[in-house]
Amino acid sequence: MSIKIGKLVNFHGVKGEVKILSDSDFLKERFVPGVNVSIKGQSYTIKSYRTHKNFHLLTFEGVSNMNDILDLKGEDVFIDEGTDDLSLDEHEFHVKDIIGLTVINLDDNKELGKVTDVMFTGANDVWVIEGDKEYLIPYIEQVVKTVDLHAGIVEITPLEGLLD
Repeated sequence: MSIKIGKLVNFHGVKGEVKILSDSDFLKERFVPGVNVSIKGQSYTIKSYRTHKNFHLLTFEGVSNMNDILDLKGEDVFIDEGTDDLSLDEHEFHVKDIIGLTVINLDDNKELGKVTDVMFTGANDVWVIEGDKEYLIPYIEQVVKTVDLHAGIVEITPLEGLLD
């Protein structure tokens, strides 16, 4: 099974370097040279990786000209799930494990909804919760109190105005 880790949104220069817009986690570990990614059903081995502004720039082995990969623009980038064996620190989770968890508001013990997406803002991640309405919950210690993957729940204590 493959995990979507971004989208090839454009090219950087003419020598085959691509711009990836990330919608994944642990990209510095995922985009290590030698790792294989899949784009449009084809496998590419990462030759180099660097960041520039909000983009992740990659080159692939065997690609030295952007004309060789023009058809990949706008396509999703995948990595095999088996390469997902990244070691996690305490309070770190894979996005695929967070999506679908039920969020409980500890102030009134009511269910807010389920985590449907994770946005990477730089300062901290923001979890998108879909329930009666959409909530944006920052993944910070003051708000997210417990994450229990086995029980499938996240318990939060919202800051004032967060759920308004």
